Amino acid sequence: MLICDYIVEMIDGDYAHLRRVDEENGELKLVARALLPAEIMEGSRLHYEMLEYTLV
Repeated sequence: MLICDYIVEMIDGDYAHLRRVDEENGELKLVARALLPAEIMEGSRLHYEMLEYTLV
């Protein structure tokens, strides 16, 4: 099961571009904002575990 942290790199309308903290040069992950906490903004740190994102 995947457990990791992400940084919100960019918010683009109904989607957010996330970068894994442990993969500096990895690809950005595009995630629907409906799956993310409403309080996020660019630069926010998210924890992903058991198919759920939480604001750190």
